[in-house]
Amino acid sequence: DISRDWDFMEEHQVKQCPTELATEKAKRERLKVGMGVDSSILPGDERPYTEYRPNDHHPADKGDEKNEQDNDEDDDKSDGWNVKSLEWLYDNGVCLSSGKLLTWTSNSEYAGRAVFSTAGIDKGEVVLTTPLIALRRDDFRIYKSDPDAEHERDTVDKSTVIGEELLFNYAYGHPDSPMLLVPNAPMANFINHGSEEDANVQIRWPSAGSKTARLFDWAYNRQKEDIYDDKFESTNHNAWLKDHPIDVMEKSGKLAFEYVALRDIEEDEEILIDYGDLWDDAWYEFQETHPNARSDFRHAIIVPDGFYPDNWLNVTDKYEIAEIQDLENNPLEPGVALPMTWAHNGKALSPKYGYIVGLEKGFSDRFLAYSEETGVIELYRKLLTEQEGFRLESDEFTTYKPGALTNTSNASDEEMEFFAQKYKANIYRFNMHFIAAWNEAARKSVIDGLGDAGFDLAVKAVGERFGYDNITCFHASYMGMTHCDKALMHSDIYATNDKSWNIVFPLITVEGTEPELNIMAEDMNTVVGVHYLKDIAYAMGDFGFHQTRPSNYFNPSQSDGEESAAPIRVVFGAYCSQIDETNIAMLRHIYDGDDPAPFADQFTELPMREIHWTKTGSATLRYPEGSGLPETCEN
Repeated sequence: DISRDWDFMEEHQVKQCPTELATEKAKRERLKVGMGVDSSILPGDERPYTEYRPNDHHPADKGDEKNEQDNDEDDDKSDGWNVKSLEWLYDNGVCLSSGKLLTWTSNSEYAGRAVFSTAGIDKGEVVLTTPLIALRRDDFRIYKSDPDAEHERDTVDKSTVIGEELLFNYAYGHPDSPMLLVPNAPMANFINHGSEEDANVQIRWPSAGSKTARLFDWAYNRQKEDIYDDKFESTNHNAWLKDHPIDVMEKSGKLAFEYVALRDIEEDEEILIDYGDLWDDAWYEFQETHPNARSDFRHAIIVPDGFYPDNWLNVTDKYEIAEIQDLENNPLEPGVALPMTWAHNGKALSPKYGYIVGLEKGFSDRFLAYSEETGVIELYRKLLTEQEGFRLESDEFTTYKPGALTNTSNASDEEMEFFAQKYKANIYRFNMHFIAAWNEAARKSVIDGLGDAGFDLAVKAVGERFGYDNITCFHASYMGMTHCDKALMHSDIYATNDKSWNIVFPLITVEGTEPELNIMAEDMNTVVGVHYLKDIAYAMGDFGFHQTRPSNYFNPSQSDGEESAAPIRVVFGAYCSQIDETNIAMLRHIYDGDDPAPFADQFTELPMREIHWTKTGSATLRYPEGSGLPETCEN
């Protein structure tokens, strides 16, 4: 039987569905996606997908039987927490300070507060241990901004740096690395500069086998189920030194270094470290500059030679997708669907919902030619430049016969009706227009046009990649725009049992512009911008969150009358799914609620009225199979 659960959702739950982000927990446990309510009012063990997971990063998770230690029977375990004894902390914990330090006014006229020893410190002794916040160099820059800018995309001008944050002075780094490390232990940032002769401490990575190494090796490498106890053994010492800076920054706060005495340090001696020759040179130049001509002094502390590993040097801190980095020398194979992977570490953005599909050479041009012949592109030029008779208000939609707008169409083209909708322009401040088939003649023509251009190869690639039995392209639409100030991060498809895809490819792009599309990684924390590329499609499945990036090609409200030459961007999205008893109700919930919603009757019963690919190869876009076709219909 077909589940009808999604047909009976309360109105307030349905309204929240399209605008809320799914959490990892929802994706993992397939929780009810439409529920935007307090979990305390849900029956049984149901949980809404809007409920964020509890903090699971504490080494003593509440109520975790695996975390129980063989401590004294009288250990305080109130409130369910497994509180550690002082003996356990002494054996396994790490004191950030040696206990021989205090802060006081520096002996230097150029410094403020400083760190002093309160007792003698032996050569080689660890003076201070500090966790490190790993940040991009760009995070410290202050850019020109205009808080009164009309458009959000113009608020920050990243082409103009006007300074650096004060925190930059406390960061450690290498001039050839994009990553800086900021100590955040007490007193660490009060250690002042001393010349090579005066410095009495230096930094080093934790020594193998030390308690510091053990603790931070656990913190950096741990999996969710890992427990830090006296049985934990480090198997990947100082793992951050092997990782790319991007990966290190993703684990900010889980690495550390130590300040170690270079020589015996006497009681009441100021603790000093050499900030490096580059810092020295910058400070000298600052001192030589007339006070009235100075800007604020800003310079990172330079790490010693060899402290940063080679893999941290001369690399980018930008997230880039490997499959589209060097298409000239490594083109995508047509008819192959590959997970999008990070260039810096080879890991997938999302092994479940973020894929890139190679299309036949010339596919984009062929489907563009079809769209021009049928008048759709001409309709876009009129809508996007708001020519007389073609100006829509926000969320307004109407139907057109674009075949009547061009002399390249034939009689059948002129019978095709398409609806156009200016989508939420007031909310998202962009002029995105959707155009899609409104009558059956238009729907069939678009499907045939896709097939004739070679889209069967893309459908086959997805079907074979995921082992589907069949695929139906149940909806398809053009998306055109000339400017965007703000857009919604959203997922077009969700909770369909990992059987549905939005396959997007470009028809018209504007050269020399920034990336046009944001794609969110599965960790829900990372967003990467990508360019639309000819003969390449992006495939986003269940919970495949994406977003139109800010752009400004042309704004009709600021037009100078040259509408015919206005740059526009047009892309196309095909929604394809193996529709069966596990997801037909969900698809009905998503798409029958749309306004407008042509062809909603396709989700009322199984088997589907049209199937455009089968694993036996017996169906195509132009020659489909399905319950809605005559039994005599053959390829």
